[in-house]
Amino acid sequence: MQVKSEKHTQLAAELRFIPRWVYGLAALAFVSVQILFVTILAHQKDAPPLPVLGLLGLLAGGIVACYLLLIGYINRDAGRRGMSRLLWTVIAVLIPNGFGIILYFVLRQALLSRCSNCDAVVQGGFNYCPKCNHRLHPSCPHCQHSVQGNDLYCPYCGGTLAGTDGQLSPSPTATPQ
Repeated sequence: MQVKSEKHTQLAAELRFIPRWVYGLAALAFVSVQILFVTILAHQKDAPPLPVLGLLGLLAGGIVACYLLLIGYINRDAGRRGMSRLLWTVIAVLIPNGFGIILYFVLRQALLSRCSNCDAVVQGGFNYCPKCNHRLHPSCPHCQHSVQGNDLYCPYCGGTLAGTDGQLSPSPTATPQ
């Protein structure tokens, strides 16, 4: 019996993060643009042929739907990152030509995480908890590079990470590079 392997991608998880009502709004906007292009614009004197209007409607509807999905994503993602949801949604909507959306993705903060010691909310890039001074990410005591919690040796300087007491310690034979 063959075991089915499921792959969960980051994109799929992020798309599930968008509220369902935003998907409905995007679908409604897509259909509305189709109706606009095929029915109303087709009756203009200088309108292009119907197949061209259909393709233009698909393109314009897709752009509008993607824009609405991005606005919904920004609204939810800003709250997840500890940023002002209202402010970033307004910026993304009001700054024209998609520059507000680009600005959000350039300036957004790292995801929030929780301290394993005191359960306080901390910024993603913090190495120590600001409430209890607990080390959040292990690092090599010799070269200060980040290491995995189960590593025995530092992949950067070769220093021994796990000492006899279980704490991270530098190797006496390792030399800085």
